[in-house]
Amino acid sequence: MDQGSPPPDPGEGSAPVQGAYSQQINHAPVSARVPERLARGVLTSGVIVLDSPNEFVLDFLQGLSRPPSIAARVVLPPAVMFSFVASLRDNLNKYTERFGPPAPLPKPPPQQPRPSIQELYEHFKLPEDLMSGAYANSVLIGHSPSEFLFDFITGFYPTASVSCRVFLSAQQVPRTLETLNAALGTYQKRFPPRPNPQQQHPPGQQQHPPGQGQNPQGQEPPTG
Repeated sequence: MDQGSPPPDPGEGSAPVQGAYSQQINHAPVSARVPERLARGVLTSGVIVLDSPNEFVLDFLQGLSRPPSIAARVVLPPAVMFSFVASLRDNLNKYTERFGPPAPLPKPPPQQPRPSIQELYEHFKLPEDLMSGAYANSVLIGHSPSEFLFDFITGFYPTASVSCRVFLSAQQVPRTLETLNAALGTYQKRFPPRPNPQQQHPPGQQQHPPGQGQNPQGQEPPTG
């Protein structure tokens, strides 16, 4: 449910809001509106993950189309990406408890070279209308015996709305989860969390200039 009241509507005789206006809102993802143009979703067969310090880009693939193409591009903040992977792992565990583990996909030949990111994007066509992707700040996951559903959602005022709907066969989910987990591991190595200077020295704690710090209980000083 929304928290607080919306700003006055100038169309109802109220004075327009002057300057900046800030208000917290919180929607339940299960109540998200599904635009008609997105209701059917897209069936995909895999995912490529790109990252930067500020977001993850998930490119969902259709390898059997001609030419092979990217069917959906979703942009997630890092915190949402971590939650998405945890939720997908939980959903896969529940699927396995109910239906058994998905049938494994054939593994690629062990000697097959891994393509570079440039080679992948030379192989898969990226339509112009997908270049900027669909932003989401939450994800709703569902599954049936044969497939998984991902509803990527924006929780903006006045109502939460699905920005992209993706289907993935149950067989593809374990490999997709491996890809997402690997992407998170790489992200954590490339962009480790930066310490907050305000949290390094709590109020009242004595600070020491470089080279004169204390080393209590014989512990090794922290290293970067």
